[in-house]
Amino acid sequence: MEVHFLKKISDIEKQEWDAVVDSDYPFLEYNFLNTLETSKCVSEASGWSPFHLIVRNKIEVTAVMPLYVKTDSQGEFIFDWSWADAYYRNGLNYYPKLVSSIPFTPAAGPRLSIKQGYKREEIAELVNQAIKNISDELDISSMHILLPEVSELEEFIKADFSLRTSYSFHWFNNEYEVFDDFLDDLTSRQRKNIKKERQKIDAQGIKIERVRGKDISEEMIVCFYNFYQVTYLKRGMGGYLNLEFFKDVIKLMPESILLVMAKNLEGDYVAAALNFYDSKKLYGRYWGCLVEYDSLHFETCYYQGIEFCIENNLSRFDPGVQGEHKIKRGFLPIETYSAHWIKDRRFKEAIDDFLHKETTNIKNYNQQCTSLLPFKKDLIKKIYEQNTEVK
Repeated sequence: MEVHFLKKISDIEKQEWDAVVDSDYPFLEYNFLNTLETSKCVSEASGWSPFHLIVRNKIEVTAVMPLYVKTDSQGEFIFDWSWADAYYRNGLNYYPKLVSSIPFTPAAGPRLSIKQGYKREEIAELVNQAIKNISDELDISSMHILLPEVSELEEFIKADFSLRTSYSFHWFNNEYEVFDDFLDDLTSRQRKNIKKERQKIDAQGIKIERVRGKDISEEMIVCFYNFYQVTYLKRGMGGYLNLEFFKDVIKLMPESILLVMAKNLEGDYVAAALNFYDSKKLYGRYWGCLVEYDSLHFETCYYQGIEFCIENNLSRFDPGVQGEHKIKRGFLPIETYSAHWIKDRRFKEAIDDFLHKETTNIKNYNQQCTSLLPFKKDLIKKIYEQNTEVK
């Protein structure tokens, strides 16, 4: 078997890529990754140069990994600016670096997909050696695998990758049949708080629509995109993704997309949240609004998603990174991971020391967040035990 690097994903056939990906995780689908490239959201100009890794034997593609050469750390959500600064202060270049990630998408999932029937350990060893070889050829400082599945970590740790722990907040479906079943698991105080927040939506005359991909109209897409850009502009920056991307990805992946739209009394759209989903999880990704309404963000981005998960028997809802306000709305703190190979041994030792201290802080932070959850304590323990991969 041989490892190859592709400068665009279209250098491989769609059916070859998708045949290897043993998951319906939407962000690893050929259509998603290719749309990022054809819309120019991902390119050398954006700091994300495609360099996808594939493994082939004489018969077929046996493994694939989304991979990019990065010249900055924008759009990664696992922050290493301080590492880059340390390199520069010592007269060394941190960029370019290699990153296996889904651009602009901090949603944990598979990174190295291996076709059934092939030994994972054998292919992982081949991949790791190829990465180290190409790093010398291209003067790459490091390789970063961001937010992989927990089951993938062992092979990378064996290959001298350093483990980094991060955190996120996820909602878990405790076999609920309706939204009120979820509320019944909460403390009385928080149950009342959520009901009040939802009642405020009605009181302001706002109507919510949940629209699946095939039913999303051109008007809805344009409205959503305008909201998305306005929300980024409020932070003094533009959104990473353009209108072409959203139009194309909705057309190509309608079975994976849920759009939540909010209308005011006049019937005009005022806010929207675009989600992706697979057979197990809902992923809240992009949000925007024109005017601030009381509790509208919570309704559009959280409660509608929770209802969708319950109605469709999805086990988990990942609403996006950070946000301590999610805790009292029933989202549990979980640990997420990334793996980092640092070529320079001196910097690896310094980074390992940093990661040891950071991990201790993350675990303490997660414990503090867990103590604030509005669930009955025996229920919190049950949820974590049923989802052992998150703790």
